[in-house]
Amino acid sequence: MLSNVDTTALAGELRLAMGRIVRRLRQAHAVGDVSLSGVSVLARLARTGPDSPGSLADLERVRPQAMAGTLAGLAQRGLVSRAPDAVDGRRAIVSLTEEGRAVLEQRRSESVARLAHALDEFTPRERQALRDALPLLDRLAERL
Repeated sequence: MLSNVDTTALAGELRLAMGRIVRRLRQAHAVGDVSLSGVSVLARLARTGPDSPGSLADLERVRPQAMAGTLAGLAQRGLVSRAPDAVDGRRAIVSLTEEGRAVLEQRRSESVARLAHALDEFTPRERQALRDALPLLDRLAERL
């Protein structure tokens, strides 16, 4: 079992490694491309369907004001649409548009291709070790 010092060191190393991966993937996209927070919202809408801005802010763990800015940028580009809630007309419901779905798929494809190319340089054993770590990384992400 790891001691607190070892756990803290592991946390620091994980943070650095994951940060470098995310930064390198983000740098591969064109200037003016959808922000990381925007991509996260598009992915959530694709996964779970239409939702309210307030609920999206809660799920993404950001303030409502930050979510409003993200949604405004996505709506301006035609990637999401807003409509009044059928039950409560005071509330808006945000949906992913076909253009938003296409942008999300293109972004995912580029990132997956870049990761796959990098993984080609790993041995089969190293790739299996990464695969084996995925459930742990998913569990870690859920606990943050």
